[in-house]
Amino acid sequence: MDTVNAPAYPDLFLFIDGQFLAADGRRQQDVLNPATGTAVGKLPHATREDLDHALAAADRAFQTWRRSSPVERSKVLRRAAELIRERAPEIARGIVLDMGKPYNEALAEVNGGAEHAEWHAEECRRIYGRVIPPRVDGVRQLVLREPIGVCAAFTPWNFPFNQAIRKVVAAAGSGCTLVLKGPEDAPSAVVALARVFADAGLPAGCLNLVWGVPAEVSDYLIRSPIVRKISFTGSVPVGKQLAALAGSLMKRCTMELGGHSPAIVFADADVERAAELLAGLKYRNAGQVCVSPSRMYVHEQAYDRFLEKFSQVTAALKVGSGLEKDTKMGPLAHQRRVPTMQSFVEDADARGAKIVLGGHKLGAAGNFFEPTVITDVPDDSRLMTQEPFGPIAPIVRFKDFDEVVRRANSLPYGLASYAFTRSSRHATAIANALEAGMVNINHFGIALSETPFGGIKDSGYGSEGGAETFDGYLVTKFVTQLN
Repeated sequence: MDTVNAPAYPDLFLFIDGQFLAADGRRQQDVLNPATGTAVGKLPHATREDLDHALAAADRAFQTWRRSSPVERSKVLRRAAELIRERAPEIARGIVLDMGKPYNEALAEVNGGAEHAEWHAEECRRIYGRVIPPRVDGVRQLVLREPIGVCAAFTPWNFPFNQAIRKVVAAAGSGCTLVLKGPEDAPSAVVALARVFADAGLPAGCLNLVWGVPAEVSDYLIRSPIVRKISFTGSVPVGKQLAALAGSLMKRCTMELGGHSPAIVFADADVERAAELLAGLKYRNAGQVCVSPSRMYVHEQAYDRFLEKFSQVTAALKVGSGLEKDTKMGPLAHQRRVPTMQSFVEDADARGAKIVLGGHKLGAAGNFFEPTVITDVPDDSRLMTQEPFGPIAPIVRFKDFDEVVRRANSLPYGLASYAFTRSSRHATAIANALEAGMVNINHFGIALSETPFGGIKDSGYGSEGGAETFDGYLVTKFVTQLN
């Protein structure tokens, strides 16, 4: 893959009631390539009339789709998975051009989306109710699970395809319809996703795609009496605002918010392997991953070996355009994130931390920042208390189990966590002690289609994936009948 042979960026559209809508006089915004800072496309924004059209289409489609057979829904999702795999290279190239991640990472993201479609195709056929034995002869008691209705979903730019398809397949598989606002900064993958479902046979109105000023669109959709459920993936501050609005209207939410994931390396761990794995995870997508290991706590007996290996892996990373061969880390998605990274480094430096590697912007063009390693970082520094969401790895020492648990759990976040140990006793103890929705021990094993993905505390509530995936899209109805 090289920039010379890179394809043209795809045209962008709204998708409402089965129709792809171009600008046609609508307001547009430039879509920028973060590797160059140049515009690669123009994205049309929805008007107020477009939003009303999308809501009405979703409401109308729900009246039929809610009564569709799970077998029919399953066929649509299976066909979508086939089309995703066929179109994966093209979709991945679009992600590189508007989001910036390396091509191989983008391709893996898209192919992973096909797995989500396939898994939901199976699981949607297993949405069961139950019969409760009655206390009185002649009474029949049934528990039914029914689709909640029209849903509004808001998805982020860091995994534009993966985060959008999770919500689409859960809504469609449960019998709900959806109005989706994707990321305006990285829209091509979501437009491609709409094409996939249109071609897979999802009826018109079941999926609608809109764009616009995020605060304005989210406020309008959530306030609409048509919308019954909200799903949001993004930052903690925005998630709290949307959840507060939805709560005031008694609307159900799924909130997958930010994290600041602790990674704990005990003295008895395979230290070099832990360092290599954590370095790979840390700089994946330039650190712009909500479950990125972002606070490394290493036992003092293993610290020097860990730091040496982690720094070695970090120093070898090739940074560049995601379309260039052998690139391991691309640019930050937004220009504004570059000075934010610099401010994290400056705060750590002012507090006596040691900059082992990196710490600076790379090059004049694009949003590139050096993979950075910082040690001896105080626990009250910005880097240890605020999610950096970038390629900066703080590494600090700890002495004993109780100390590291206290420090790991000290923040209001609770999304993902990591621990490395050869001791089954330590593994069980740390799994029980960590306050997080997902715990990885000795490997990275989360975000699979068959496993629940979600956090606790300020990192949100509700799960996507796993058997829990449909819970947020279904209501429970109890029927008692005397014959």
